[in-house]
Amino acid sequence: MKDLLTNQSVQEAKAKVLKRIVWVVTVVVLGLVVLMRMPDKIPVSEGAEQLIRKLPSLIALLNTLVAACLLAGLWSVLRKKYGTHRMFMTMALVLSAVFLLCYVTYHFTTVETKYGDIDQDGQIDEGEAEHVGSSRWVYLGILISHIVTAAVSFPMILMTFVHAWTRDFKKHKKLARWVFPLWFFVAVTGPICYWMLKPFYPS
Repeated sequence: MKDLLTNQSVQEAKAKVLKRIVWVVTVVVLGLVVLMRMPDKIPVSEGAEQLIRKLPSLIALLNTLVAACLLAGLWSVLRKKYGTHRMFMTMALVLSAVFLLCYVTYHFTTVETKYGDIDQDGQIDEGEAEHVGSSRWVYLGILISHIVTAAVSFPMILMTFVHAWTRDFKKHKKLARWVFPLWFFVAVTGPICYWMLKPFYPS
């Protein structure tokens, strides 16, 4: 009984530390997202620029893989295969971390591509707006919902992992029910935004 209480105290202490780290990481990431919207971009070499131009397709692939891992994780936990569930959810988190690094790198070094910007001059003139029509509003609707959901779910995703790592499975399960559909929505809408925007990326 004493050992059980000691172990519980250790897990609670670990949870407190990890929760603080979650909020620090959240603030840093959201700060980076705000900063990368600045018009001035970090200059890179021509060779690096060629590689960076390929990042949007990699980012879309990573999101797709995250969605696949989430579905596999859900399938596993519903069948009480908890070890497999843990593996797929950890893979989803790692892939999301790689995605975040690629996303930040791309937007810190590259001018934003706008939907409908056919001549790639950074502006949407009347002719371009007329050409893409209402699809631009569909794209913006998906994009805005993707960004808002990603911002809201980010700390919740990390907190769900904290509860799992500290073996507080009651809180983990309760939070995961809310987090899973949000995370899956973000993972699916990311590639959708990419494929809609792809025709307007610089060649």
